[in-house]
Amino acid sequence: MLKRMQSFSYLIKPLAHVISAYYSTADEPSNYNEALTELNKLRMNATWRTLDKHESSLDIMFRYYDQLTSLESKVPPNDIQIPFKWKDAFDKGGFFSGTASLTLSSLSYEKLCILFNIAAMQSQIAAGLGADISDDEGLKTCAKYFQQASGIFQQMKHCAPNVHHDLTPDLEADTVSALQALMLAQAQESFFRKATADKMKDMIIAKVASQCEELYGDAAKQMGRDSLKSIWDREWLPIVVSKQAAFGAIAQYHQALLCHANKNVGEELARLQLAMDLMKTSEAQAGPSFSFRDEVRKISLLYEDVKKDNDFIYHARVPEIRSLPPIGKAVLAKPLPVPEKFSTTGQDLFGALLPVSVSQAVQKFEVRRTEIVNGEIGRLRQQSQYLNGVLASMNLPAALEDTTGNSLPPSIRDKAEAVRAKGGIQAIRKLISDLPVLLERNREILNEGERLLKEEEESDQELRAQFRERWTRSPSEKLNEPLRNSLAKYKEIMRVATDADKTVQEKFQKHQRYIEMLSASDGELQNSIPSGNPTASNSPCVQRLRQLMEEVETIKAEREAIESELKSSTLDMKPKFLAALTEDGSINEQALSVEMLGEAYGPLQKQVSESIAKEQQIVQSIQAANAEFCQEKQGSGGNNREAVLKDLAAAHDMYMELTANLEEGTKFYNDLTQILLAFQNKISDFCFARKTEKEELMKHLQQSIVNKPAQSTPTPPSYAGGSAVSKRRLRGPLASDNQQHCNDGWG
Repeated sequence: MLKRMQSFSYLIKPLAHVISAYYSTADEPSNYNEALTELNKLRMNATWRTLDKHESSLDIMFRYYDQLTSLESKVPPNDIQIPFKWKDAFDKGGFFSGTASLTLSSLSYEKLCILFNIAAMQSQIAAGLGADISDDEGLKTCAKYFQQASGIFQQMKHCAPNVHHDLTPDLEADTVSALQALMLAQAQESFFRKATADKMKDMIIAKVASQCEELYGDAAKQMGRDSLKSIWDREWLPIVVSKQAAFGAIAQYHQALLCHANKNVGEELARLQLAMDLMKTSEAQAGPSFSFRDEVRKISLLYEDVKKDNDFIYHARVPEIRSLPPIGKAVLAKPLPVPEKFSTTGQDLFGALLPVSVSQAVQKFEVRRTEIVNGEIGRLRQQSQYLNGVLASMNLPAALEDTTGNSLPPSIRDKAEAVRAKGGIQAIRKLISDLPVLLERNREILNEGERLLKEEEESDQELRAQFRERWTRSPSEKLNEPLRNSLAKYKEIMRVATDADKTVQEKFQKHQRYIEMLSASDGELQNSIPSGNPTASNSPCVQRLRQLMEEVETIKAEREAIESELKSSTLDMKPKFLAALTEDGSINEQALSVEMLGEAYGPLQKQVSESIAKEQQIVQSIQAANAEFCQEKQGSGGNNREAVLKDLAAAHDMYMELTANLEEGTKFYNDLTQILLAFQNKISDFCFARKTEKEELMKHLQQSIVNKPAQSTPTPPSYAGGSAVSKRRLRGPLASDNQQHCNDGWG
């Protein structure tokens, strides 16, 4: 019997959310809609439509299972929140009880159910092929499919714990173990049919049949467990027991033929007598389904002939059964391992996605790379800000250019032009005003996700309190813990971002007046600066300071080049990680990452350190030369003018810093929006899957309440004898007669 789905869940949207969350960026959005549509079509064909007992049906299931295996290796299974609802293959249902089914949001569960159906379909096809013993290729294929089915059930015993949930009876360890034994017995029977058709020696056929007896005995033992007896169709276990006895009889018959050839009449008679007894047992068990009547006739005829000869000619002593030497066994059938890939046709729909271990290694590498890049850029910017602060405190280089005391120094003119080129104070005000809007948008997305999680958890708690121990599904507070942890992480990220926004506001307020002055025209700026007295322009200390200012500009240009190289440098670690996974079976991410990052960024880190050391020397030289320059300026006046020029220089530096910070902040909030939307989709998928699971459990509980037996009817008093009470039991609906013998396949 094949497992059936009771409802069809579409894969496209939730899987698109997961793939987008792991593989999409703002610059490189992933688009797997076509692949997901094809996967959804494969699933529809493999699970929803009626499948014929044909190899084409196997191919459909093969291709779907292979795609699931590929997807599972490239997307964390726990992030896939799709409710997969499957019916128990052996549940016959009832008028009131409905059907036993299970809904789980687990790719492992979906794969387990498909594996079950593959094995079931293989057994059905094999049963059809094994019916014609004259078809040599058919018998070979029959044996192959039964062995493959046995191997699948063997693997399912080890796969079931990965689902982390109680399963329907058809998937429990005892059930699949019994089915594995049954498939193996039928595979050995296929080899027996071929040995018989090929007219092999009696010694070989006896051993093959003896192994059939043992395997059917093992299958009967496992299928006859108290926990399993009730799930099989009523004919299955009797037929298996019947076959155990029948193949024991056949083994004895062919061993008797060996005795006949060796003139061992006594043992021959004993074995034939045992064979007849076993056949009687077999027929009694199978009833109308008994299929060994030709063998019974052969055994009986031979027994009668040999007994007559012995009575009149040989007078050989017939030994006791227990004294007969055991018949050897020819172990031909073995469970075949489940292949890594079933289908030889069709491409991997998700071949471009990385394996999970590689993807995780790449993510960790990117974290390391980003830390290095941001760290080195941070060192450069911090030192540049320090350098600008030192120069601004000395009013350099404006003090060197302000020789007349009333003209606009060229450096201040350049700074004003740079500010105006970036949009002036209006541009920075707009960037600042946009931040709260972006922040609020992200906060709303996060709050909505939190609301969904809270509502789902509260609903689960209410139903758990209502139904108590009957509410058997996993608690929401346990399952949603990773989502709540992510929620807390995003909240903390936004708190830190909010604090950074406040710092930006404070810095802007402090320098707003002078940024506004730099945003004005050159004429307006010149008029707003107080006048001062002229200073000497060709003294040695002035020339020395001008030389040092040129060196400062050189350092700044070098730092811009280093920062640009740090930002633009990229390392594609995918080939290295994939090669490591292929060669070693695992990835030592830390060792590989540290080695590659050292090679790529070591020289740049050295340049950063050299630039900082060079700056320290230049600052000392500037401070010494400026002290001498200040002595020359003493008595020349113009303190107010110099203070304004210093503030203008500082305002320019702050404008550039704030603009960069605000642009980064805007990008951060926009990127965070995409991340939070993907996170909200993950929460929505989780809540939908839990809702489906909840509805399924509610339905089951309601059915169990309806089916709960009523209290027994009290016995009528003796004086009520006139009103006869019927003692007939109410009969339930007739059992389905759509049952099949295990030797005809099970499906």
